Amino acid sequence: MSAKSAVKERTDIQVKEPKQYRVIMHNDDFTTMEFVVEILIDIFHKDPVSAEALMLDVHKKGRAVVGQYPYDIAVTKVNTAMARAEAEGFPFRLSVE
Repeated sequence: MSAKSAVKERTDIQVKEPKQYRVIMHNDDFTTMEFVVEILIDIFHKDPVSAEALMLDVHKKGRAVVGQYPYDIAVTKVNTAMARAEAEGFPFRLSVE
């Protein structure tokens, strides 16, 4: 008998998907529709047709979900969009739920 016996241990690794948070865009009467479409294309990577449809949805319903992301990504996208809106002088608003 060998003094060195190999013991194999089986471990199951379960990868858990991160919780997803919704980014909500809110309507206001001052931010231009063009600016909103630009944000949806540049920051949320929507195609121009989807961006236009989402912008109209926000305009008609008052708010809409523009994406679902892990928390850090959702907050980063919101902060980036809000900083650009502030630089342009728009009262644009997004929230994370």
